Amino acid sequence: MNTLTGMQQKAVEELAILGLARVQQGMKDRWFIPTKLAASLSTNLSESSSWQPTEGFVVVETNFRVYGYTSSKLQTETLRLFVRLEYQLPNLVVGSLTKESINSAFASGINAEQIISFLQKHAHPHVAPKVPTVPETVSDQIRLWETDRNRLQLLPAYVYEDFPSMDIFQAVVAYARDIQGLLWEDASTRRVVVRGELHEDVRSFLHRQNTASSQRK
Repeated sequence: MNTLTGMQQKAVEELAILGLARVQQGMKDRWFIPTKLAASLSTNLSESSSWQPTEGFVVVETNFRVYGYTSSKLQTETLRLFVRLEYQLPNLVVGSLTKESINSAFASGINAEQIISFLQKHAHPHVAPKVPTVPETVSDQIRLWETDRNRLQLLPAYVYEDFPSMDIFQAVVAYARDIQGLLWEDASTRRVVVRGELHEDVRSFLHRQNTASSQRK
């Protein structure tokens, strides 16, 4: 490394970030070593001059790093749907599968099996023969993220409390249950949670109950 110019050293450091080189520090000097990935790519250049992107362009590593060997804007934007892209070179995009990027895909209507299927079908020829082409740790985590997302369901709701009597509380609970609007109840604190879309119906019923109770008094 000490024999390189400042710009060349910066380039090597960038290659190290991309996984193409490994920089080591000695007592006085630093040096860099090409990784297996770099050796594989350089060896393949003369063998794959006829390679077309349709054969596959994606490499997924066990550390959730994704390499897309493509110059296609369409393929790059497709990866961007579920990959956090970090670097984009003329024929290579590099990114990571993160919980945030995967959840963003889920929010767009893409499910875990579609993501995994895409990565499998578009695997680079050098990893396509492997079984599985997508590391199990990665595919399992994508499915877990989907399970976590689907475990909770958010619904608009209203809380009713401070009921004047237990009779009115029980009447409101029964009414909300009858119209399929009851989400939660607690008799000890006289609290009721109802669906947001049925809030007006429950409120009208409660108003009638309070009015009837006042007239009886």
